Amino acid sequence: MRRHIPGLHATQQDQVNELQGLFLVRIERASYRWHPQMPFLALQFAILEPTTVNMRFFSGRIYCTERALWKLNRFLRDFGYDLDLLDRDQIDEKALLNLRGVVRTTFTKLNGHSYQNLDAFAPAEEWAALPSTPENQAESERLRR
Repeated sequence: MRRHIPGLHATQQDQVNELQGLFLVRIERASYRWHPQMPFLALQFAILEPTTVNMRFFSGRIYCTERALWKLNRFLRDFGYDLDLLDRDQIDEKALLNLRGVVRTTFTKLNGHSYQNLDAFAPAEEWAALPSTPENQAESERLRR
């Protein structure tokens, strides 16, 4: 059986994946991926703000190694994860769904592979206080460094 899927032949992958900057996001999908050296939490985000990229999706991962647990802890706290589960060192994939927060992302290409880096996090309530224009975002980033 053949199916017609409009737009299948067009390659818009670079446009969708090369999202960089600050975004107010919601977690759409989360799954823990076990790996002997580098276990990680795979996440899919839906962008809520800014409206120019509203409802686009991007994926990222947060590693669960001993050295990277500080970043996972910070992510969970900023996104409002259940503190009782966090205190018991438990990740409930269903409890992660629909959590909201702010993510700063960068895009990297390495050895022919593309990676969406999750660089920083903040609670969703802080979105209103962040600069809204791209010029202000660039200036704010320059001042933070």
